[in-house]
Amino acid sequence: MTTVVTDLPGRPVSITFMEREIISRRLALGDSGRAIARLIGRPFQTICKEIARNGGPKRYRAVTAQERYIERAKRPKHRKLEVNERLHDAVADGLSQEWSPQEISKRLRVDFPGDDTMRVSHETIYQCLYLQAKGELRTQLKLALRTGRAARVDRSRAAQIRQTRGKIPNMVNISERPPEAEDRAVPGFWEGDLIIGKQGKSQIATLVERQTRFLLLVRIPYDRTAERVAILLAEKMSTLPDFMKQSLTWDQGKEMACHEEFTLAANIDVYFCDPHSPWQRGTNENTNGLLRQYFPKGTDLSGYSQAELDAVAERLNGRPRETLNWLKPIEAYTKLLGEHGVALTA
Repeated sequence: MTTVVTDLPGRPVSITFMEREIISRRLALGDSGRAIARLIGRPFQTICKEIARNGGPKRYRAVTAQERYIERAKRPKHRKLEVNERLHDAVADGLSQEWSPQEISKRLRVDFPGDDTMRVSHETIYQCLYLQAKGELRTQLKLALRTGRAARVDRSRAAQIRQTRGKIPNMVNISERPPEAEDRAVPGFWEGDLIIGKQGKSQIATLVERQTRFLLLVRIPYDRTAERVAILLAEKMSTLPDFMKQSLTWDQGKEMACHEEFTLAANIDVYFCDPHSPWQRGTNENTNGLLRQYFPKGTDLSGYSQAELDAVAERLNGRPRETLNWLKPIEAYTKLLGEHGVALTA
C-alpha cells in the first residue's frame, strides 16, 4: 500500500526521516523526483536537492541521508550578529536604550534604507540573546527583556505544544477492539511496546502475536519520534500475510502518535490501552520480561543491528511455551501459515 504524507500545519521545513524512507522506496521502484515530490507534498526542487546531495537516484539510502543531515546540523555556523560588526553595534545600541528586539528590527529599515546588510529579524536577536546567556555567543549585547524569562519558545510552536500536550490524535481505545481478540481464537492480533536502553537513549520495538506468541523485533535507531516509529513498524508489519493484520495494541506512549500513518502504510488498525494498565498487553509484557535475558536493563541498545535482533527473536520463537501446550511459537505460527496456504518467509 502506498504511503501518502499530507502537508499538515506546523510541518517541519526539513525533510523528515519518514519522508526519506519514502523517497528511498519510490526511487527503488523507479519513480521520478517529480512523482515523489507530488506523493509527499514537497516542492520538486527540494526533492531533487535531497536526492542529489545523498548519492543520486541509484545510491540514495534513507538512513545514510538522515545521518548526513544530522552531521550537517551539528556544524558550527557563524551568526549574523557575530560577523557583521556594524549590525551588531546597531542592535547593541537599541538594546542599551531598552528597545525590544522587534522595535530594533523595524527601526533598522528606517535608519539604513536600501542596505540589506543591516537587516536582522527579531527572532534572530532573541536567539542570540538567549544563547549569550548560556555562554555560547560571546558578544557585548546586553539583555533587558520585559518578560524576564531565561528561555524562549516560538509562539506558534508553543501554541502547537499546548494543543497536543498529553494527547494522541484520534486515539481508539482498546474497548473498541474486536471481541474475537480476547479469547485468542482468531490470529493476527498483535501487542507492541518499546524496551528502553541505558539512560533512556536507545530503544527496540517488540511486537508479539497474541495467539501464537510469535515475536518480531524492530530496530529503532537515533530516537523514538512518532514518525520514525510509525515508518519502521509499518515496514516490518506490511510484509505479514493479510490474515495476520487484524490489529496492533499499544500503550499511550507518544511514540505511537503517528498511528494513522502506520495504519495507512501497514493496513493494521491500532488500539490503545487505558493509562497505567500494562495487563491489557499481558502477552507483550511477559515477552519483554523474557527479552531482558538478552538485553539487561542498563544496556545500550543502539549497537544492535537488525540482523542481531532477528537472531534474538528466532531464539525466543524457538522456545517451547506452556501456554502453547509446549509448542514453540515458530511451530504455531508456521502451522497457521500452512492452514492459510502461505509459505513461511525469512
